[in-house]
Amino acid sequence: MPDAIPITDDLVTAFQIEGQPVRGRLVRLGPAVDDILTRHDYPEAAANLLGEACALAALVGASLKFEGRLILQAQGDGPVAYVVADYDTTGALRGYCRYDADRVAEASGGFARPGAKTLLGDGVFIMTIDQGADTERYQGVTPIEGETLALSAEHYFAQSEQTPTKVRLAVGQVQTTGAPVWRAGGLILQNIAGDEARGPTEDAWETAQAYIATLGEDELVDPTITPEQLLYRLFHETGVRMFEPRPLRAFCRCSQDRIEGVLKSFPAAERAEMIEADGLIRVTCEYCSRTYDIAPEAVDTGRAG
Repeated sequence: MPDAIPITDDLVTAFQIEGQPVRGRLVRLGPAVDDILTRHDYPEAAANLLGEACALAALVGASLKFEGRLILQAQGDGPVAYVVADYDTTGALRGYCRYDADRVAEASGGFARPGAKTLLGDGVFIMTIDQGADTERYQGVTPIEGETLALSAEHYFAQSEQTPTKVRLAVGQVQTTGAPVWRAGGLILQNIAGDEARGPTEDAWETAQAYIATLGEDELVDPTITPEQLLYRLFHETGVRMFEPRPLRAFCRCSQDRIEGVLKSFPAAERAEMIEADGLIRVTCEYCSRTYDIAPEAVDTGRAG
């Protein structure tokens, strides 16, 4: 049998800088993030923010050591009310952004693309870990800090886990053949604390940060640069070991049964008000924009309004 073709897109992979107490993960998103961002007619600034959130959710979620989900959300009083990205350990990824179109347009009127702080305003950065049924969710909340989502993530790790962390994120439209498509990429670097066996790790951490400071946003989204090439560019002086990549895909968990289950939770009187002229209830998933046509009798539980 011929060797399998290595995946170079829609993946997240862990890596270790050789001989150094520094580890990281790299994410590259192509068709998956293009699918997520094009399901809604997002303004460019909102699409960019959501793309960053998706890349960041994959970077952090890939560290989970159990089957479950990581939900990353940032919300505030700015032109974007909230952005959310949802990753599960099967590699499924989805995201959504709610915004005020007029306020986003006003914020986008300058020369620079507005960042997370400008778009979200004063608010909070939230990470939720869900290990499934019969377990309690873990949620960490920190204020939105800095102009970028990457800085908010660094602040979160510093406050919630006391782990020195650097994050780089990039989103952009790239044209190879045909119409431009959305791409996203990201890198997270974390310092392993020193101990008696390892000794102090500060110098190695400073060196690693200097390496990734040279990383350009264009390199993170360039489809012609493989993950191996990107990591080699950054860490060839010390050496770097890349582990088996994990594939990612755009996938929404909405379904007819889930939608009907939600509708059953409403009083009958409220469900009656949802019925349209043709006798159906229509519900559109805010994540994937799929519209479900529901017959009222399918959710009629006999409950009084």
